[in-house]
Formats: sequence, structure tokens, C-alpha cells
Amino acid sequence: MHRPVGYIGTGNTTLIKARDMQNNYHNLLKNMKNSRVLLIGDVILDTFVYGQVSRISPEGPVPVLMATREHEMLGGAGNVFANLRALEVQVNLVGLIGEDEAGQKIIKQIEACGGEGSSLIKDVDYTTIQKTRYQARSQQLLRVDYEKIVELSKDVQTKIKEEIKNRIEESDCVILSDYGKGVLSDEIISFAVSLAKKKKLPIIVDPKGKDYRKYKGASLVTPNRNELSEATGGMAVKSDEQVIESATHLIKVSSIGAVLATRSEDGMSLIEGKKSEPYHLTTKALEVYDVSGAGDTVVATVAATLAAQGSMQEAAYLANIAGGLVVAKIGTATVQPRELEKAIEEYEQDKAAPEKRSSFMAKIPDWNDALKQIQNWQDEGLKVGFTNGCFDILHYGHVNYLNQARGECDRLVVGLNHDKSVKILKGEDRPVNDEKARATVLGALGCVDMVVFFGAEKEGEDNTPCEVVGYLKPDLLMKGGDYSVNDLPEAQVAFSYGGDAKIMPLYEGYSTTGTIEKMKK
Repeated sequence: MHRPVGYIGTGNTTLIKARDMQNNYHNLLKNMKNSRVLLIGDVILDTFVYGQVSRISPEGPVPVLMATREHEMLGGAGNVFANLRALEVQVNLVGLIGEDEAGQKIIKQIEACGGEGSSLIKDVDYTTIQKTRYQARSQQLLRVDYEKIVELSKDVQTKIKEEIKNRIEESDCVILSDYGKGVLSDEIISFAVSLAKKKKLPIIVDPKGKDYRKYKGASLVTPNRNELSEATGGMAVKSDEQVIESATHLIKVSSIGAVLATRSEDGMSLIEGKKSEPYHLTTKALEVYDVSGAGDTVVATVAATLAAQGSMQEAAYLANIAGGLVVAKIGTATVQPRELEKAIEEYEQDKAAPEKRSSFMAKIPDWNDALKQIQNWQDEGLKVGFTNGCFDILHYGHVNYLNQARGECDRLVVGLNHDKSVKILKGEDRPVNDEKARATVLGALGCVDMVVFFGAEKEGEDNTPCEVVGYLKPDLLMKGGDYSVNDLPEAQVAFSYGGDAKIMPLYEGYSTTGTIEKMKK
């Protein structure tokens, strides 16, 4: 099996190559900020209604959803746009909306992402596509689609072509995000591909349908396993050899440059025909929470890498990592450059047991992703608890305390002081273990459901968990010791939004400081 570029084996030579590779990807991620992608496709408004079900309707044999929260986000090509903006890529989005409320919501979402250069054409005869999902306890109960797919008028097609022609001059890459909703007609596809080829720009297609000949001339298509089989008349696509055979056939009959097949738990395969050897990438063992929008993340990452002058293999490698990160998040999500850099370091340097260590990455999100996860838990009726500390050298007292805290709630979030915060609290010789090591050990405990970093960056700043508690809004704040809740500023924060606070007993005779002193003797 072909390894990812710079795969670490054993010995100093491979370690040096790995460091060089990390520097190369760091530069690619940095260059994404200066790149611009032209994105053309079907923009969708995704609405999620979360709630709880506790009874059946007396009007009929259907569950009654008690709605607790509603969330709107960009879907379809809009989600590709959101992923590109998360990677700090400049994007020109060309799409179609109706003169309706859903269309206005899409405009606001795009503006919020920084899409000032985008061109959404309004058509009075077009109904903005909207998908509303009703969900309880992570289970989707119902999806309602609002759409009216009609053939585009000549006037609308002309406007789309004009926008493509005007925007392509400043672009480094082109994406066709095809959801089969009408924007990417055969005529529009042919026009966009022809212009891009004249400019020698890479053309990435997220395909739809069974006949890929309409994408003739595209640089790369990104079908999933089922789509690849359908596009090749039902060819088998389970093994590496079968994927190579079917992708090679697709390249030949459709006159496209390459295929990046996404294969779920089997990773990805990049097939470039006779240009180079097939390139297989395995997945990392992350806990999968939600696959919604993962394909959009892959397409966006590939395009961003190529726009930053990366190679096809580099694009596939980064897309594989990004896809693995996004499925560990709840709902349609995005990935940021710093997350990719951290993941590359984890994957490439921890050669002893990368799968085991990577599995904890899903437990250590940034505050935004942590908030989404906590809200989803709360929407399911789960009680979310929070406690915090340095947890420098994890000992018997820590583990028993955390187990007891977990018994007070359904999900336990641990706020972990980052390294600078620990130095302020404990002195220059602390922490003994850096924040990544401490978070990984905590994440390995079955009683801990999530770890988030917090703390002051320098002396004099607030070093309490007040800010993170106020942001995440857990149901129950727990603190170990002989405090009074009235003495804890973070408890007052919890009370302010309707949360609760509780003082928990500590196990006497166990402390990190005591452990360090014993080691010195």
C-alpha cells in the first residue's frame, strides 16, 4: 500500500523527512490566505430543529417534538464556501437564490463568513432550496425539503456565465459543487470548465448523477464509494484494486484528469490514470459523531491546497486529515488551519501509536466546537457537568474525584489550565507535563467526555474559569475542596445563567506537589 507523503518509519532519516514535510504543509496552509477560489454551485439553507420527545401525539401515531433550539447554516455549495472561509481562503461564490426569506438568510450567513466578493443571483421564479431537519437525542425524526427544481431561463444562465467570466480572472482554482438542483446545467459546466482550462486553473468537481461525461476536462472529481460505483455502471469498489480499476475506467470514459475516491473507514484513494501511481490514504481512529458535510470539507481542502500551489497528493493528504477531523464534530462543521497543523503533528510525530492517540483528539475541541457539542447534549436532555484544574501529574486523588464528578452528571467537561496558566499558578518549574500530554491523559479516562483549555496568558489577567464557564454554560459546576460556593467567582457565573454549583470532597494525602517532593527525596 502506498504511504502518505513523508510517512515516518524508523530511523533519523525518516524523522527529518517528517519535519520537512510538516514545514511544507505549514507553508501551504499559510499560503491559503493569499489564494482565491471560484466556487460555483447549488446553495442550500440547512435548518436544524433540536428537541426532546417524551410522548406520542393524540392526533395520530407520531412523536411530539418539544423544540428547544433552532439552528441555521449554509448547506450544499454554501457549506463548501464556509469550509473555504474557515481555511482563510478568499472565495467568490456564484450561485442562485429566490427572492424569498430563505434567500435573505443565506445572504446574511455568507456575509457573516466574510463573503463580500460573492455573487448570488436572484430569480423571482426560483425557490431558494431549504432543508429542515428535526432531531431528538441525535436521531433525525424527519427532514422537510423546500425546493422547486426548474430548468434555468436563458436570462439566468447568461447572468451566471457573466459572473463566472468576471470572477475567474482573479481565481487560482475552480470548484463545481453539484447537488443536482439546477445551477450546474450542462451548459454552465461546459462554459466554466472551458474558461478554467484556458487559464490553466485546476477544476475540482463534487459530482452528482451517474454520467460524469458532463464534467469532461475537469482536473479532479471526488465521488464517494457509492457514487463511484454508480458512475461506472455498478463496478465493485471495495478493495484498493477495485477502486483503482473503477476510477481508471471513469477517467477514460469521462475524459477527466483524476479521481479522489472517499471510502469511509477505508480512507481515500487518489487515482491519476497514467500520470502517477495510485495513492492510498488510511483513516485515523477518531470517534465518528456525524458525517454531515464531510464531503464538502474534503472538496474545500483539496481546492484550497491546489490554489496554494500544492500537488494533488498533498491536497489528498490534507483532505484526508480534514475529513477525519470534521466527522468527529456534531453537525455540519468546518476545520481551521491550526487544527490541521495540530493533526499533522499528531499523525506524523507520534509514530509509536498514532491511532490510539488520535482517538482522543475528538475530546479536545476549541471553545466553539465544545459549545456546539454541549448544546447538543443538553438538547438531548443530558446534564452537563464542568470541573477544572491543572491535573499536572494525574494521581489516585484526581481519578477518584473525576469519577465522583462524573456521577453527578451525564457528561463531564474538564477545563484544563494551559501551560502559561499553570506557570502563573504554580511557578516557573511547572507544569511537569505539557498541556498536550495532560489533555491526552485526561481524555483517556472513561469518566471524562471532553477537555477544553483555558487560563491567563500573562500575570495579572483573569486566571479563573469564569470566562469558559460563561461561554459553555454547563448545567453543573463542580469544585473540589473546602470552599463555599459564595467564594467562587465561577459559581456566580453559573448562577447568572441558571446553572448550579456544587463543592465536592477531595481525597486527602494525594497531590501533584506531594508527588514531586517524594520524587526529589
